[in-house]
Amino acid sequence: MTPEQTRDRWSRAQEIVAVFVLSVTAVLTAWCGFEASKWGGEMSIAFSQASSARIQAASADGEARSARAFDLTIYSAYVQAVGDGNTELADYVEARFTPEFAVAFDAWVADGQVENGPFVREEYVPQGKVEAEELNARADAKFAEALENNQRGDNYSLLTVLFALVLFLTAMSQREVAVWATRVLLGLAVVVAIIGIVIMSTFPIRI
Repeated sequence: MTPEQTRDRWSRAQEIVAVFVLSVTAVLTAWCGFEASKWGGEMSIAFSQASSARIQAASADGEARSARAFDLTIYSAYVQAVGDGNTELADYVEARFTPEFAVAFDAWVADGQVENGPFVREEYVPQGKVEAEELNARADAKFAEALENNQRGDNYSLLTVLFALVLFLTAMSQREVAVWATRVLLGLAVVVAIIGIVIMSTFPIRI
């Protein structure tokens, strides 16, 4: 085989490799764009869910504040009746304690009324408080999830840039320059493509 034939074979092989790299990289670039878009959508959904949970938590917290204000009003009337020595009125008011406050009041009385009042007892959980805490926790979780999804979308976008570099190097390797330069450029493109594929394999997929 003459040196010219050898060069022709290397040239054809290089062209085949270049076409293969270009084709694969084009598909991978499109895939990264698709995944970046999907994770961007997931981020928007998570942010919306976090906002909705936060609004619901605020509503539940308002309900808890209203319940506490009502219990405080009833308790004030009870204290006033006890202070006036009006046992009948005190019993009447006590019978109208809310279930949540009655539990804390009974525990407070059973422990000898050591604390300043039943409101500081851990048994006192006004209606809406637990729901508000759960919704706030859900909002925090969804917000963190949205940030994570945003980062995943950014990662795929960065990979798109990396694969664009592969396309550039491969295209440059096809220009009429020194043989060693074309081989170096194509080899570098293949290495960068392999690195990109390895990195992409570690990323989560959303269909």
